[in-house]
Amino acid sequence: FAPAGYNARWFPAAKKGYAGVALYSRSAPDRYAEGAPFAHCADEGRVLRADFGGLSFVSLYVPSGSSSPERLAIKLKYMELFLGHAKALLAEKRPIALCGDLNVAPTALDLARPKQNEKNSGFLPEERAWFAALEKQGWIDVVRAQHPGKPGLYSWWSNRGQARAKDIGWRLDHVLM
Repeated sequence: FAPAGYNARWFPAAKKGYAGVALYSRSAPDRYAEGAPFAHCADEGRVLRADFGGLSFVSLYVPSGSSSPERLAIKLKYMELFLGHAKALLAEKRPIALCGDLNVAPTALDLARPKQNEKNSGFLPEERAWFAALEKQGWIDVVRAQHPGKPGLYSWWSNRGQARAKDIGWRLDHVLM
């Protein structure tokens, strides 16, 4: 699927209907790069990059860890490996936007009920520490840079318990530059 007037590139998971990322742009990029430079989750369609002259965009979908302890272990390993890739991206010394579903609410402002979710994937201390490590590398959380201290900037709501209507959400999608 590509809207009229847009270039579209999809990087799907090997398993049909599972994960995958995409990028849409009005201008055609100079190049696309699929995947990350490590094999962990390589068949899950997690990273897609497009370069436009001196500017790059990376669409990222970090695995969820909420379905089982095994998936949480996979997520944490992915996050650990991705830190090295994120550092290498910054070392390119070019404007890069890292965008997507990072499956992490980095601060208590980024979810409606932080106390109730301290032991849930998406808000675990090690997941938040990973996000802080990205920032320590030099990545800037664009939403927090533009709206410091503002709660309620959610990007995901559960399908249960009328979470959307009650605005009981999480900010799991991010733009880092």
